[in-house]
Amino acid sequence: MYFAALLARTEDGWEASDTELDDVETLADLAELAREAATDDETVLVCIEQEGAWFGVVRVDGEDDPRVFVSDAAAAMRSSYGEILLSDELLGREPEDPAALDQLVDLDGTEEGEPDPDPDEPAGASDAEDAESAPIGPLGDAGLLSDLGLENKALLSLTPQDALSEIADALGCTDVLEAVR
Repeated sequence: MYFAALLARTEDGWEASDTELDDVETLADLAELAREAATDDETVLVCIEQEGAWFGVVRVDGEDDPRVFVSDAAAAMRSSYGEILLSDELLGREPEDPAALDQLVDLDGTEEGEPDPDPDEPAGASDAEDAESAPIGPLGDAGLLSDLGLENKALLSLTPQDALSEIADALGCTDVLEAVR
């Protein structure tokens, strides 16, 4: 089970709203969704959790690039919402160049020099390989909440079961987050 909420800082404190991520495909889409919830380029946090497995926080400040923290990259990589947060840059990979890929694809749809897909390989085996390419454990900017009251070490020590509650406590917005849960 997933939960996603936007926490937008305002002059009067924090405002929370639950959000649907069904139409969000990229980190840029998620950042744009956050910016739409902002007032006067204030900070907006997108908090995502998969119950018991992982949590992620995306911080958007005005037009700055989003800052991302994920509690367990390997677990998040197995999730469609987690994949949104795990950009090539965050994972330390070179971004895929679509033009270069087009040059490598034969007319039958396979990459040059690559064997045809093995019909005996179970479906989703490549997903497992993707998850293996992401590190087990935290990934991203553990300091993204430091100026808001939650230090790096505290963020790194949170468990997925308690993370969003602990973050809301540090921000002083437990009531508004729990109201949308």
